[in-house]
Amino acid sequence: MRSGTRPATDDTARRALHSRRTRAFALSEVRWATAAVVLFGAGLLAQFTGAPEGVSWALYLACYAAGGWQPGLAGLRALRERTLDIDLLMVVAAIGAAAIGHVLDGALLIVIFAVSGALETLATQRTADSVTSLLDMAPERATRLAADGTEETVDADSLVAGELILVRPGERVGADGEIVAGASDIDQSSITGEPLPVAKSPGDEVFAGTLNGTGTVRVRVSAAASDSVVARIVALVEEASATKAKTQLFIERIEQRYSIGVVVATLALFFVPLAFGAELQSTLLRAMTFMIVASPCAVVLSTMPPLLSAIATSGRHGVLVKSAVVMEQLGAATTVAFDKTGTLTEGTPRVAEVRTLPGAGFDAAELVRLTAAAEYPSEHPLGRAVVTAAREQDDDQNHPLPPATEFQAVPGYGIRATVDGHRVEVGNPARLLPAGDAALSRRAGAVADELSSAGHTAVVVLVDGVPAGLLGLADRLRPHARQVVTRLAELTGARPILLTGDSEAAARRVAADAGIGEVHAGLLPEDKVELVRERETRGQRVLVVGDGVNDAPAMAVASAAVAMGRGGADLTLETADAVTVRDDLTTLPAVVRLSQRARRFVIANLVIAGSFIVALVSWPLFAPLPLPLAVAFHEGSTVIVALNGMRLLRGAAWRA
Repeated sequence: MRSGTRPATDDTARRALHSRRTRAFALSEVRWATAAVVLFGAGLLAQFTGAPEGVSWALYLACYAAGGWQPGLAGLRALRERTLDIDLLMVVAAIGAAAIGHVLDGALLIVIFAVSGALETLATQRTADSVTSLLDMAPERATRLAADGTEETVDADSLVAGELILVRPGERVGADGEIVAGASDIDQSSITGEPLPVAKSPGDEVFAGTLNGTGTVRVRVSAAASDSVVARIVALVEEASATKAKTQLFIERIEQRYSIGVVVATLALFFVPLAFGAELQSTLLRAMTFMIVASPCAVVLSTMPPLLSAIATSGRHGVLVKSAVVMEQLGAATTVAFDKTGTLTEGTPRVAEVRTLPGAGFDAAELVRLTAAAEYPSEHPLGRAVVTAAREQDDDQNHPLPPATEFQAVPGYGIRATVDGHRVEVGNPARLLPAGDAALSRRAGAVADELSSAGHTAVVVLVDGVPAGLLGLADRLRPHARQVVTRLAELTGARPILLTGDSEAAARRVAADAGIGEVHAGLLPEDKVELVRERETRGQRVLVVGDGVNDAPAMAVASAAVAMGRGGADLTLETADAVTVRDDLTTLPAVVRLSQRARRFVIANLVIAGSFIVALVSWPLFAPLPLPLAVAFHEGSTVIVALNGMRLLRGAAWRA
């Protein structure tokens, strides 16, 4: 390797090592949280089945140890840094509850915080794993060409700018670069989101990790592996995950001040009366009672049941929301940013328009049938789209496709075959025209320009060397896309926008069909990130909806993100905050509306819980509060807010 270059494998190895360590920690946290839940359940069972009191106490105390040691350790570390967080307060409150005989209340607190912490850690780890696995897109080996033309198989990570590589049919491109010889169709949907492979010839740019078609090309490397587009996507996602401001639930946003306030008040209730000669036992009981009633059980449950109920309801209707924080954020979105291919559209090209040329002697049905017969042996998505159109046509006319002979695929141009004695050529108008009759060729070129301007991919069909017509292929809009866009505009207060790596014409055609006015086309992943960041800095809360690897960086920096589940890339599914399992766009406004309802339920619950806490906290300041009464009111408020939040489990809650 030349001096000055750093092997990307070093970064990959470091990522893999860090991933293994954090995965082990996440699994450990999940195991301890699971143990706490099991021990808590066993304690409840023992308590309410008449087992000796010592058995239930032992199980509850084991639950304390299993679920409380990690939050307690985290709290002590925070205390060492002169901060007081809710974790330590919860552990102390749980211990205090056990000290005065209410071990069940303390165990419940421990379980709530252990489970929520484990789920958050696990979600973070899964995203880190998917970022590491993204590097597998780029091939590990590449064929390097020496100055004398000899071939050498080398690590793709060792390639540097200026070197030549050879990419054979079906191989992945080993590095970002420029084609210097040969022609082929390159599938670069993972980078740009374009639904069809793109014809590439000398002078065109290619990206590492994209899939070569049927041609052989020579590529001059323009960037080392650590600077490739794929590597930049990884870096963008990692940077966004590390720097994105942590979105927290209400109780987490006030935990520092609330924790300090409770601790100060508890200490005051204990030491001040002692200073004036009060009895130790009664004073300790009063202070512990205060800490129990001041513990934010009801506040925690004010937030969680509505959000968890909303998560369960959305899951039953095909939307997997990954956490309560996400459910809270979905309803706060002020702008929705859609990807195009595979998100607003189905991601599969279809024959959208057939244009026959006057004097060619073919009608539209005959042209499609002849083209499909010639394309039948082809593996190209364009060919499959034409065959599908012919089959749909055959259902009505019962015309089977005639066999094709002498089939030949010409990289960068199209295909050739003989059908019913005719020589049929299908391919790129820029490469196949002019051909035959000059007037027909000019007319075909004009039609090709019209189709391209309308956002279609134009292909010309030559029969015996003469232009017979053109086909316009386009990605079809998903059902109800326009209604979804309109409803999201009503819910968020702003029209959705379109972010895509596809061409301007194709993007504007889809946007017009879907009712979207603002379009940003021809974007690379970093361009999408900048657009989302710019809106976020202006105070907007952006909800990104996408399916491809190229959408993942924008999803990572957005306030919230939803991935299409069926065709979504692994990185996208892990980076997104929610997943539509059935790729049903109508679930998007429904889940946003459900989130908004959940937020209203949270506010109502916080008012209820806050009222109870203020009353119970104020009571011991002026008069003794009997412990049974304190526990009854405290647990009663917890039950009220929990039941209120569970109302979102009803089927009627799912309504856009």
